[in-house]
Amino acid sequence: MKLKINWDAMGIAMSVACAIHCAILPIVLTSLPILGVNIIHNDFFEWSMIGVAFIVGATALLHGYSKHHRSLIPIAIFSAGFSFLILKQFIPPLEYWFLAAAVILIVTAHFYNYKICDRSKYSTVHEH
Repeated sequence: MKLKINWDAMGIAMSVACAIHCAILPIVLTSLPILGVNIIHNDFFEWSMIGVAFIVGATALLHGYSKHHRSLIPIAIFSAGFSFLILKQFIPPLEYWFLAAAVILIVTAHFYNYKICDRSKYSTVHEH
């Protein structure tokens, strides 16, 4: 039995998890600095999450591109979203605007990649 990972589903989940982290964590965990713990604006944690999002996204999209559809559209959408994800780190006053744009674009890229991969698999099965 071969285990297949749906990288697009994982990318969507990571994007949503990132959005939840950035939007809810500051509200729920405002008492952590009193305890000496700072995860809300911890640069190491933020860059680690961005790195994981990039690895998952690049893996999913490059796999879809090379094995299924040869469309650069999902990669372009992901790149735009990822650019906003990076910008949010450098322009704090616009952090939440950039985050919203990043999540929307990254989820859209994964969803579109999933759809055209699925369409490609379906058309390949019925061609033979």
